[in-house]
Amino acid sequence: MIPLYNERNLLMSETQALASYLVVNRLEDIPQDVRHEARRAVLNYLGCAVGGSPHSAVDRALQALGPYSGKPTASILGRSERLDPLHASLMNGISSHVYDYDDTTPKNYIHPSSPVASALFAYASAHPVRGREFMHAFILGFEAESRIGNAVYPAHYDVGWHITGTAGVFGAAVAIGKLLGLPLQEMVWALGLAATQAAGLREMFGSMAKSFHPGRSAQNGYSAALLAQAGFTAGEHSLEGPRGFAAVQAAHYDLSKITARLGVDFDLRANTYKPFPCGIVNHPTIDAAIQLHHEHRLTPETIRAVRLRVAPLVLDLCNQRGITRGLQGKFSVYHGAAVGLVRGRAGLAEYTDEAVNDPAVRRVREAATAAGDPALTEDQAQVDVDLADGRTVSRLVEQSLGNIHRPLTDRQLEDKFRELAVLALPAAQVETLIAQCWRIDDLANVNELVQNAVPALAGSPA
Repeated sequence: MIPLYNERNLLMSETQALASYLVVNRLEDIPQDVRHEARRAVLNYLGCAVGGSPHSAVDRALQALGPYSGKPTASILGRSERLDPLHASLMNGISSHVYDYDDTTPKNYIHPSSPVASALFAYASAHPVRGREFMHAFILGFEAESRIGNAVYPAHYDVGWHITGTAGVFGAAVAIGKLLGLPLQEMVWALGLAATQAAGLREMFGSMAKSFHPGRSAQNGYSAALLAQAGFTAGEHSLEGPRGFAAVQAAHYDLSKITARLGVDFDLRANTYKPFPCGIVNHPTIDAAIQLHHEHRLTPETIRAVRLRVAPLVLDLCNQRGITRGLQGKFSVYHGAAVGLVRGRAGLAEYTDEAVNDPAVRRVREAATAAGDPALTEDQAQVDVDLADGRTVSRLVEQSLGNIHRPLTDRQLEDKFRELAVLALPAAQVETLIAQCWRIDDLANVNELVQNAVPALAGSPA
């Protein structure tokens, strides 16, 4: 844990204290269990990014912005095109989040790996980076992002900010700043330049713009580190200042969460990985619905009505009805319940336009109602299904699959990686990537891994 006093024995600001820790921290200071969790996070991220790379959102972003890229020195994960590193960061971020399958820290609902790793992989595809340095930068970026998010959650989130976009820019700035070896003053500026670019609105949920948030935060964080390295100055109190990030974007905040037990507690230990590609608060309902489907062999014709009892936050985040697009389905607890009950699964195929408009799924979805219950945690749900024969079948999920108490195993993460990555890469190449992720710390150059994540350029020099 770092001291919060500088050489003049004056209390450091949160910005100074965080920057000081980031600059002096060594990989040897990171516990082994945290380093393993970081490898799990990178594996999960890379599967999401490669799997999401053929999505039309990435196609459209490349069509619109590709012509404005600088020298094409950086690879895009899962794609054959090359852009400048800043634009590659943006594309990586979009592809990694477009299926809403990336990791989540439930304590603040940030998707933490996407902004950080999207910038780092773009950097590593254009510059030699050892695996040890890459992972150290990832861990510190993840920690800074999550701690800053903790300080403003839930008020910041409740008012409508998408915290992955707003806090993510700090993670990307810190990670790239660490690779660049920024000294204290420049790291303080990087945090300030990140703070003044913090953006992302929850109103975008259900559209391509949601995946734009981690992409832009990766791109902007990368830019913040480069500007700081060049001596481009920023405010010295970007986190705690009276017109800084916390005060402007949260009615209530707790700055002590940024530095409390810094270097002792790591938010990577509280990270979770999704078994279903949708808003995480839908997962308990989906889990219960799938269990009911398998136990009672439910078919659409047997279902008369569905009653959901969920945590109040579910109705704040995932209350979309009358949906017609797959992306909207990710934020509809009614759709999650319907596909679980009708199909007995909730994979990528259940969040397509076809699935959302499937008559059987739509009928069950429209027969569903939901009520918020403050007695339920955000990891619990009750599903009651009234059947045509007069019976009612019910299931209460108290800890949903994928949460911190029922985490996906390393093997399950590998299976998820395969499910996603084969959408863009040959199966043999996918297996090589999995092996490289588990030994990423030992790589002499992370670009070796990046090139195996690029279909047309696999095995060729950068």
